[in-house]
Amino acid sequence: MLVAGPTASGKSALALAIAEAHGGVVVNADALQVYARWRILSARPTPEDEVRAPHALYGHVADTAYSVGRWLREVAPLLTGPRPIFTGGTGLYFTALTQGLNEIPETPMAIRAEGDAIVLPDLLEALDPRTRARLDPQNRARVQRAWEVQRATGRPLADWQDRPATPLLPLARTTPLLVHAPPEVLSPRIERRFTAMIEAGALDEARANAAGFDPARPADRAIGAPELMAHLRDEIPLDEAARRAVIATRQYAKRQRTWFRARMGDWQTVDPTRK
Repeated sequence: MLVAGPTASGKSALALAIAEAHGGVVVNADALQVYARWRILSARPTPEDEVRAPHALYGHVADTAYSVGRWLREVAPLLTGPRPIFTGGTGLYFTALTQGLNEIPETPMAIRAEGDAIVLPDLLEALDPRTRARLDPQNRARVQRAWEVQRATGRPLADWQDRPATPLLPLARTTPLLVHAPPEVLSPRIERRFTAMIEAGALDEARANAAGFDPARPADRAIGAPELMAHLRDEIPLDEAARRAVIATRQYAKRQRTWFRARMGDWQTVDPTRK
């Protein structure tokens, strides 16, 4: 089973309810929730949730880079065990799982360092039109990865993506659910959730991760982390940090909805708030 949806839409609660009612393992399909550093700000399942049903691929990565290819390799053995219930907001993970992914050579560290020094508009400009059209132009990690592939292999990322690939789990063999979350419903949920995160200790979590914090590192890209760090440096008050974090979360949710509309039009839409 697949349960996708934008951040704060209730998809994780729905997946957990399904696992409790029918059995199965809740499997993470969110690129931020693989990292150990940010349980609260990445909205990972709580320890109490993890007692209610088995969970897999949450918080198991430290600071190393993590790719969709590695995620697929870790997912493969889970397909032969108890029924996996994939849930998350990273559309690329679901697409790779159900449509296949071509393995792309890893980027040499020297080329990655070269890309780190290039501003986002220049990275975009260097890409071929086909690859550029497939990317969120605000997602530096994806844009830089495309630039690195092109620089390292001499071939555009779109060429690698368009090679035939065999999916691990074809969509026809799944029950694909897409959580319905229009802006008028999601926006107040985002505000309430960030308030709950602060109450749950998000500021202490930021304080614990302050040493060596680097917003360019994938492990430190939890939404709200830069804003809370700015507050801890006495640059902005906490209410301003929260306001900015809520805005950033809304923008991220909008990008997720755009992806889902473009690529998951044949998924069953559900509203977990309806009885």
